[in-house]
Amino acid sequence: MKDAILIVGCGSIGERHLRCFQRTGREEVAACDANAPLLQRVAQQYGVASFTDFNAALAARRYDGIVICTPAHTHVDLALAALRHGAALFIEKPLSTSLAKVDELLDAVAKSGRFTAVAYVYHLMPWVLGAREFLRSGELGRPLHASVVTGQHFPTFRPAYREIYYTRHETGGGAIQDALTHIANAVEWLVGPTTRLFCDAAHQALEGVTVEDTVNVAARNGGVLVNYALNQFQAPNEMTLQIHCEGGSMRVEGHEQRWSVFRRGASAWEHHKAAPLERDDIFIAQANAFLDGMHGKPTPLATIAEAAQTLKFNLAALESACSGKAVEIA
Repeated sequence: MKDAILIVGCGSIGERHLRCFQRTGREEVAACDANAPLLQRVAQQYGVASFTDFNAALAARRYDGIVICTPAHTHVDLALAALRHGAALFIEKPLSTSLAKVDELLDAVAKSGRFTAVAYVYHLMPWVLGAREFLRSGELGRPLHASVVTGQHFPTFRPAYREIYYTRHETGGGAIQDALTHIANAVEWLVGPTTRLFCDAAHQALEGVTVEDTVNVAARNGGVLVNYALNQFQAPNEMTLQIHCEGGSMRVEGHEQRWSVFRRGASAWEHHKAAPLERDDIFIAQANAFLDGMHGKPTPLATIAEAAQTLKFNLAALESACSGKAVEIA
């Protein structure tokens, strides 16, 4: 028997999750969204049962897993309801826009015994997974410094950005909570949690919004110094992460779909290229990983505890950008 999965929220990312969960062929998918015209289109296009009310959807049947793709400020309350329903839980990033009820959620997760994860999709990118495995082998010794330069032309990838959550910090908008959070979570996964940061951010170019579209962060992740430079208006869609260790350096290039190593004493980078992937391929892998986790198999997905740590990064970055001061992260 196939698992029953409910997708809550059918905007851009919710529709992608619905499509990619369907493409695993492992479950029966239903959709829920308060926007009736949007829900009707999605239900007809993908041939799924649909509900305009979350509580009505929960009352209609038992779901094995619930995928929450609504604006970030609604995530925690919906997640608590999903756990009470008895479902495994998959939450879009970021976990929330505040720490309110996060401890309650962590406690509920621990008591539920159900598999839970957060959709930080870098955990499924082969070039990140390969770099992490190599870094954890210890061959290069201790990481000492990391730097990230990344950006894309956001209007090309999200043309409706002025009409969605992105316009307000309160709903998870702005470059810090929308784009930088992915990178920060990946770096924390690779070298450990952020303990201190200073953030400078500004609205530089995106039309029709006032939230920041450009961010510079100087951080400490324990003993590792980290720099981030990100904007959401540059022409190329690129991400380059370098990690410099005691015995050499590593590079992750998302736009090249590869990770590389330069050992001390070597004369050139040694590249490890992933097989060519389309954007949906990683989200299908993510859906399969969630379904595997539901059935007790190990997965690389971000845990809710890891996402709570990255939420602290987001909030500290917003606070620092506002105050002009460095912020310690407990």
